Amino acid sequence: MRTRSLIVATLTTALLPAAAIAQQQAASPRDMGGGRCDRNAHNCVDAPNPLPAPNTVWIEEMTWMDVRDAIRAGKTTVIIPTGGVEPNGPWLVTGKHNYVLQANCDAIARKLGNALCAPIIKLVPEGTIEPPTSHMRSPGTISVRQETFRATLTDVAHSLKQHGFTNIIYIGDSGGNQPGQRAVADSLTAIWKGQPVVAHVQEYYDYDGAGAHMASRGIPEDSTKNENLHDDPIITLNMFATDPRSVRWEERTKIGKASINGVSIADREKNLALAKEIIDFRAAVTVEAIRKAIANKGTLPAPPRRRQSPPGN
Repeated sequence: MRTRSLIVATLTTALLPAAAIAQQQAASPRDMGGGRCDRNAHNCVDAPNPLPAPNTVWIEEMTWMDVRDAIRAGKTTVIIPTGGVEPNGPWLVTGKHNYVLQANCDAIARKLGNALCAPIIKLVPEGTIEPPTSHMRSPGTISVRQETFRATLTDVAHSLKQHGFTNIIYIGDSGGNQPGQRAVADSLTAIWKGQPVVAHVQEYYDYDGAGAHMASRGIPEDSTKNENLHDDPIITLNMFATDPRSVRWEERTKIGKASINGVSIADREKNLALAKEIIDFRAAVTVEAIRKAIANKGTLPAPPRRRQSPPGN
């Protein structure tokens, strides 16, 4: 009987795929880093980081040890930024919001001092896919269903909670992202009872406020010069800070089209100075709102809108 059992066990093991066999081997609670602790000391939960901490707030630019050590050092707030891939006129690339967030999330996290940025969620609702509506009528747009977007937001938050973040913050650079983020944050707050805090920060999405702030700083608001594009000086300069190629700066300069809504963007140094002001302003507003949301243990009531933001921003 013992011999027969041994033969059956051997045959069963032989028929199992490698992944299933690996799962049968009990994982040690000390295993981390994508491997087994007993096979390499760098895979152990308490392995010292062999490198100094990097100068970045982006989780995707860090090793697992960097993230572990950052959380232990008190960086327990994480920002989940959402952007989009959509049409933005003849000058701006389809990843407009993602370029903006590269500059803004970085500035917000650094200003908070205890925060990291999760990877930008670039695929968001942009209209019905079939038949196409809204931005989906333009080539290059990528849309996801609202339920897909919300499921992604939920899973990302669950992942970050698992790793020990105590404050999970959603910011969205596109108008269509706001309702889904608010709904998910409210749902997780109801489930987790503020541990961790999950908040949608609507105050980040305030292009009107940024425009009003910059009106006296070299970017006048003049409705008579509005070109009626899915574009404006604030967002163009915000993108410029990340990568001038994203606004086709060099090509536009060569053909005398380096302006938007009557505001010139021909001067590189002036652009960078104005972009820094925009980023600093948006970061300051958002940091204040994040701190209030954390104190509130969840999303704050939606702030009043000054006026309608540029279409689709």
